[in-house]
Amino acid sequence: MAARGHVQDPNDRRLRPIYDYLDNGNNKMAIQQADKLLKKHKDLHCAKVLKAIGLQRTGKQDEAFTLAQEVATQEPTDDNSLQALTILYREMHRPELVTKLYEAAVKKVPLSEEYHSHLFMAYARVGEYKKMQQAGMALYKIVPKNPYYFWSVMSLVMQAISAQDEKLAQTMFLPLAERMVEKMVKEEKIEAEAEVQLYFMILERLGKCVEALEVIRGPLGEKLTSELQSRESKCMKLYQRLQRWPECNSLAHKLLLKNPDDWQFYPCYFDSLFHLIDQSWSPPEEGEHCSEGSVHHTVAEVVRFVEERIKGEDGKDSRALRGPYLARLELIHRLRERGCPEESLLGQPLELMVQFFGKFGDKPCCITDLKIYLHLLAPEQHVQFINRVSEAVPLGEQGEEGFAFPEDTKALQRHLCVCQLSRALGLHHALDVEGKLRLITELKAHYHHGLKFGKTALKTELQYSDMYCLMAAHVYIDLWKETEDENMVWQCLGVLQEGLSLSPSNAQFKLLLLLVYCHLGAFEPVVDLYSSLDAKHVQHDTIGFLLTRYAESLGQFAAASQSCNFSLRFFHSNQKDTSEYIIQAYKYGAFEKIPEFIALRNRLNQSLHFAQVRTERMLLDLFLEADIVLSLDESVKAMSLSPEDDDIPWDNMRDNRDLTVFTSWDPKDRELTAEHRRRSLEEESVWLRLRSLTLRLLASLAAPGHAPSQQNSETVHENGVGDKSSALSGLLSQLNQTLQTAAQITEKRIQYPFLGPPSTRLALALSSGSCQCQAAALQLSVHLQELETVSLDESSELQTQICNGFISLVVQLQEILNKCKGDVLEMKDSKLKTQPHLLENLIFFVETVSIVLWMASHCAKILRPLKTSLQKKKKKKKDTNTALPAVVCGFQELTGSLQDLLTQALDHIKGQETGVTALKLAGLSLEGPTEEEASFMKAAMDKVQSSYLRSLQEVGDLLKKRAETIKNLKI
Repeated sequence: MAARGHVQDPNDRRLRPIYDYLDNGNNKMAIQQADKLLKKHKDLHCAKVLKAIGLQRTGKQDEAFTLAQEVATQEPTDDNSLQALTILYREMHRPELVTKLYEAAVKKVPLSEEYHSHLFMAYARVGEYKKMQQAGMALYKIVPKNPYYFWSVMSLVMQAISAQDEKLAQTMFLPLAERMVEKMVKEEKIEAEAEVQLYFMILERLGKCVEALEVIRGPLGEKLTSELQSRESKCMKLYQRLQRWPECNSLAHKLLLKNPDDWQFYPCYFDSLFHLIDQSWSPPEEGEHCSEGSVHHTVAEVVRFVEERIKGEDGKDSRALRGPYLARLELIHRLRERGCPEESLLGQPLELMVQFFGKFGDKPCCITDLKIYLHLLAPEQHVQFINRVSEAVPLGEQGEEGFAFPEDTKALQRHLCVCQLSRALGLHHALDVEGKLRLITELKAHYHHGLKFGKTALKTELQYSDMYCLMAAHVYIDLWKETEDENMVWQCLGVLQEGLSLSPSNAQFKLLLLLVYCHLGAFEPVVDLYSSLDAKHVQHDTIGFLLTRYAESLGQFAAASQSCNFSLRFFHSNQKDTSEYIIQAYKYGAFEKIPEFIALRNRLNQSLHFAQVRTERMLLDLFLEADIVLSLDESVKAMSLSPEDDDIPWDNMRDNRDLTVFTSWDPKDRELTAEHRRRSLEEESVWLRLRSLTLRLLASLAAPGHAPSQQNSETVHENGVGDKSSALSGLLSQLNQTLQTAAQITEKRIQYPFLGPPSTRLALALSSGSCQCQAAALQLSVHLQELETVSLDESSELQTQICNGFISLVVQLQEILNKCKGDVLEMKDSKLKTQPHLLENLIFFVETVSIVLWMASHCAKILRPLKTSLQKKKKKKKDTNTALPAVVCGFQELTGSLQDLLTQALDHIKGQETGVTALKLAGLSLEGPTEEEASFMKAAMDKVQSSYLRSLQEVGDLLKKRAETIKNLKI
């Protein structure tokens, strides 16, 4: 009889339908199918786990967990159950439970290679490096394969990297890892490149650079083949660390002979030269200069070497390489910095840069190459330089408009480069208003002319002349900032919208449109622009601030929730994803990548943007829902908010924002400086601290169960009641200190470049009086808690203090509301004018009034029982005095005043909505542009008008809901 094929396990066949339902997202059917199966086979562990997965995915977490634990306590060893439990625990974000599963499985099946490797990976997910080391060695003893041995070695390295005590890392973990690898080297068991890389990493971290050099230059180094010049790059790095400048120079010189365009070695070559000069190094009289060969230790030798490379390029028939020409400019820059007279040996920078333009001006990279070295030109040479490079641009005959246009794309690129160089030298900024307008006309003419070269371009391709359009927009922004004529910004939007319609994949158009719309107070068009950028992975951290900074402050609450979720989803998935990357790196032996993945995870966990989005998301949820959908207490509980917990890594905060994301050709004096970056981070941190403290203070207003616990309270009254106000007072004093720091920052009135970091909401929050009013409202809650401990008829002084606080709050709120008065969007002299600060002030009013309402709600909770007990006392004493306590009267006046304020605010918003709707944009006089441009400008204005209306509607809706909640504030 023929041998039977693979017999399928009957359980696999029974479970298949449940797997299919889960894969297709049909969780309810999966649960039903699992129940059916469990009726017949009660002990089928896997069916229970698959049912638990279905329950987890339908939101029944507790049931799912109970079911999973039933199976886990049985300590299953079948692969199906273990794999299913692993999936379930990962979905529950409980990877630590997977380790317990496989620990039990390994005890029952001690010789299973599969279970041991699963256990190792489970430890890797939770970062248990010591247990990983042990698991790796246990696995190696069962199956002596090199990868398992080196998993254990790498786990030692990870213990060293994560150790708090650097001394422990250097004296215990790394030396042990080194000995383990040396054992394999002596036994000649090293097989793979990854193992050599790991050895190198250990030696480097131990600072054993000489030994690392021997490894790289010895037979083991021959295994380093996955990267080009991997051995040479590592040698160079070690020579630099060892300060062996002769070897560094000689190696760089040899590598540049092979490839004169490899830029990474030019800086090493020049650095080593100047170190040798500073050390007065001279070669030995006999033998080689050093182990790498001859050394260039004088400026003359290096100049000659660079010139020879350039001659080699000049004499070629094929296209010249840029490296040697840029190296010459770099050498001039370095010699000038040191004040070396040999600079003149290389020639005049102006001539050399004109020559460089002649060779490479038709490449888009020409501007970025030359921009770095423009400082080598004297100010009086700027115009001369532009005239000289303009001569090297082949243009056709002058047309009717008085402009000569390039006849092919290479000539276009040259002309564009000249325009970019002019702007980078500040020649655009030096023009008067008339000059700038003429320049814009010329740039737009070149843009429209260049479109003919991209008629057949795909939608995903950029037009050749897009940069003219972008530059015209930049000049419009210059004029807008200079003259405060808003007509300029509408023309800028028109130009960019036109550019985007013809080049829909141009990210720079989208980014600049996004920024300009936000500056005008219109957030609605920004949402689509940002999503069309299709930001990937880490970009949510680096450019996400462009979106989240403005969403809430411009009154687009729904979009703000969406944009915060967008960012948070990335940060939360990063935690899970990084563990998977680390596991893959272990599997494939990419050991040098593991510390990089850990560093990425830390960088994202400590991100300023992450902390901001998390805080703003919770505040936004409270403003939109607390005491409207759920009570404040329930909202705080749902967020697991605790006043004592501050989970923001203040000391390790990282600013990961990409502040150079916008293409800019501004001269050095207008560029973003390190001081701007420092000041921006300081401002962002203070604003975050204010928001974080406000959030924690709001959590402390919630029910006593969420206030600081009695056990934690330091002061305890004689009657044993914990002093809840002590933690509250601590937070309030922190808030007041932060407000003082904030006031000092805003006094400096720091102005960032337009394309630099956006200012925070800090200055407006203080000038509107919103922060001060919020702090006063939260301060009142401390006095209210004091009132809880004494009776109403024995606290007249405290009551007067609280009543004065109520009156002060109403006055402050009225002042904030007064600062919102005015037209957010108005027509002046047939021109459309925006006033976004009025919209931002209105949002501050909404936030502040919400906080005052929560304080009032908290007050009502305290006063109700006090009032009731007072009435009972009076009944007992048959006291006919019906006068209410002062604080109760004060509270009733407060709620009445708040209702009046909200009515005023709603009337103002209604008036604004009517005014914005009534604006007839068709009647605007759009000076200058053609009919086509006017239509794009009109479309941009429509978007702004629509956005303002949406903002006003959302703010109005929220205030109406708040007005409803006031009616319930009775005691």
